[in-house]
Formats: sequence, structure tokens, C-alpha cells
Amino acid sequence: MRNNLPDHTFGPFRALIMSKRALHTALALGLTLPLLAGCSGAALISGVAAGAAIVHERRATRALLEDEYLEHLAIRQLTDNPDIAEHSRITVTSYNHLVLLTGQAEARSFSDRFAQLVARLPKVRRVINEVTIEPMVSLAREGRDTLITSRVKLALTKIDIPGFDTTRVKVITEAGTVFLMGLVYPREGQAAAEKARYVPDVTKVVKVFEYIEL
Repeated sequence: MRNNLPDHTFGPFRALIMSKRALHTALALGLTLPLLAGCSGAALISGVAAGAAIVHERRATRALLEDEYLEHLAIRQLTDNPDIAEHSRITVTSYNHLVLLTGQAEARSFSDRFAQLVARLPKVRRVINEVTIEPMVSLAREGRDTLITSRVKLALTKIDIPGFDTTRVKVITEAGTVFLMGLVYPREGQAAAEKARYVPDVTKVVKVFEYIEL
């Protein structure tokens, strides 16, 4: 069954290309930090994977780190505002300073207030509030969403476009709705959405891409 494809794309956008020195530094950090911390072999593998992912990133290294920090600051807003946290289940995803909010809230006032708090955080360019007003999903539903995310990521590996890298597309699934984020060329974004829409149990696909200038 074909799914609707709402589009929150932002473009045109000129991709920020990291210098070779920045790439090498990021890779080196991914390789050496686990060793310096005395981590296990599993952690070392994780460090190598992180370094490899950075090499394929289209975001500037600074933007990547700021996205991680923005997510941390946003979650802290929930901790600092327990009245919102107690009446909602909100997930925060930042990509190139665009912040996507997904999940559920008992009333629109809770999600809107949280979105306003996040919008005031440093470096945030825009908040996309996709929180739905309904009861919080069950753990079983969360498990099904995790499986959908894995299936979508697998489906993206079958995209046959020269230079396309699946690691450049972030996949978030919430109650069967799949959100796609990333810095992509228009045909990459369209191909990713087409693959995702036919994955079993996907009810809707929402594109939250930034398009790279051709």
C-alpha cells in the first residue's frame, strides 16, 4: 500500500564539506578515545564505527557535535520541566541544527510549550513539531517501531544511485510513521522515501530533508 509523503524539506542548501585534515582528526578521535578510556574490545569497535561514520558525514564536524549537544540540552528541558515530562513522551532528533520532535502528548499545550523551549536553545535553526496528541504508545509499539527502523535502513541499502550512502539518512519511526532526515540530493531523498514507503508496517513517510544545491 502506498503511503503519504509529507515533505518538510529545506533547500536549496549548499553542503558543508570537511577538509581532509578535519576528516583525519575525526577519524583519529574515533579510533583513539576508546583506547585512552581503557575500553573493552566492543567499545573499540564502536569507536572505529563512529570514526568511519564521520568520514561519510556531509555535516561539518562542528555541526555534528552541536547536534549531539542540542539533543542533550533539549532532553534536559524535559528534566527541568517535569510537568511536561509527566504528560508526554517526546523524542528529540537534531540534524544540522534542525530539531525534530516526535512522540505523544496528552494535550497540545505540552508539546507546544516544549517546542518553544527547544526553539530558544543556541544554534537551533528551526523546530519541527510532529508530536501527536494521543495516549503514550506501549513498549510493544516501541519495539515494533525499532524493527521498522531497521527494515527501512536495510531497504535504503538497495538504492542504486552513484555515491549514495545510507549513513547520510537518519531514520526515526514513531507509531508506524517514518521520518527521514539528512543532507541529500533531491533524487536521493526521493529514492529514500520510495524505498521506505513500501517497508512492511510503515503507515506514513515524512521527509525532513535538506536538499543540497546541484
